[in-house]
Amino acid sequence: MTEFRVVATGLRFPEGPIAMADGTVLLVEIERRTLTRIDRKGTAHVVATPGGGPNGAAIGPGGLVHVCNNGGFDWQEQGGLLRPVMQARDYSGGRIERIDPATGAVTVLHTRAGDVPLKGPNDLVFDADGGFWFTDLGKMRARDQDRGAVYYAHADGSRCEEVIFPAVTPNGIGLSPAGDRLYVAETEPARLWAWEIAGPGKLRRTNSGAPHGGTLVVGVGGYQRFDSLAVDAAGNICIATLVKGGITVVSPDGNAVEHVPLPDAMATNICFGGPDLRTAYVTLSTTGRLVALPWPRPGLKLNYLNK
Repeated sequence: MTEFRVVATGLRFPEGPIAMADGTVLLVEIERRTLTRIDRKGTAHVVATPGGGPNGAAIGPGGLVHVCNNGGFDWQEQGGLLRPVMQARDYSGGRIERIDPATGAVTVLHTRAGDVPLKGPNDLVFDADGGFWFTDLGKMRARDQDRGAVYYAHADGSRCEEVIFPAVTPNGIGLSPAGDRLYVAETEPARLWAWEIAGPGKLRRTNSGAPHGGTLVVGVGGYQRFDSLAVDAAGNICIATLVKGGITVVSPDGNAVEHVPLPDAMATNICFGGPDLRTAYVTLSTTGRLVALPWPRPGLKLNYLNK
């Protein structure tokens, strides 16, 4: 098993970690419905309580935290392991929120793209133009589930449009080091897709046969599921992997695939921080832990956070 350091425990299904320059880590606790700061001693402090189901998070313009809120899950806890199960009975609708980390003030930026309501926004990444891409995995109910999509939005709340549809449970999302390629990981089929970016919110589609015009980078065998992702400075895509538990590292051409095992069936998110961005922070969600481990390559510097 991979060696790691436990940073924090007792978290309620943590995801969306952001490694800050001061050594603290911002993350969401989906079941607790909070944005939480983990200080350098590993103590959790609630920053804001947006409710619903805060999910992916990223620093945007002005140092404000932008959060994908999936509207909420119902939960099951058994044997000390916490898991989400289907759409919450008190589902409050999908949305994109902006949170001031200094005051905890929450502003709703987007609830729909034109006539299409957001269902279960999951993860997001900022580009260099002040906009951000985000996935909407949709919600699952007892006998049906939503088709997923990918959107592009402006941080000031002025624009939100659907760019990719349909997708099968789109989850993790990231940009290549040059910012010219968009990556999206689909959870249930455990597939990683890529699109060339033609401009802010614009993609070049291929004749791959996929309905959304993406290029398949990799699809892994066996029963495993992809969650969030981060890109390293060399362009490798590091995908948090469920069931198998750990991080799946994929080269940009998809020819090299490596698995870094971790002791939780729901290793859900990864981000990079520390000196030279050589520390990987991973959320082990069913056991409520944030862990850190040395990474062989530096992480990619993120717009508005590291640049």
